[in-house]
Amino acid sequence: MDANKIGEWAGIVWRLLSKENREMTFEEVMKATGLDERQLAGAIGWLAREDKIIFNAPHDGKLANLSLMLNLYIG
Repeated sequence: MDANKIGEWAGIVWRLLSKENREMTFEEVMKATGLDERQLAGAIGWLAREDKIIFNAPHDGKLANLSLMLNLYIG
């Protein structure tokens, strides 16, 4: 996997989550973006490393939901 491609996929996911402004399931994100599981995993890893994504894991064994993390830096 090329780092530039992963960055592009991360941008696609970020823009979707920013536009939707709500938690989304992996399936919803895959369907809305057209990314496959491997591409989505790379994008999520990229966004997680940049501290831009939140995983909300339910306790009922279902898959986690994704949403954007708002980072405010003052200074």
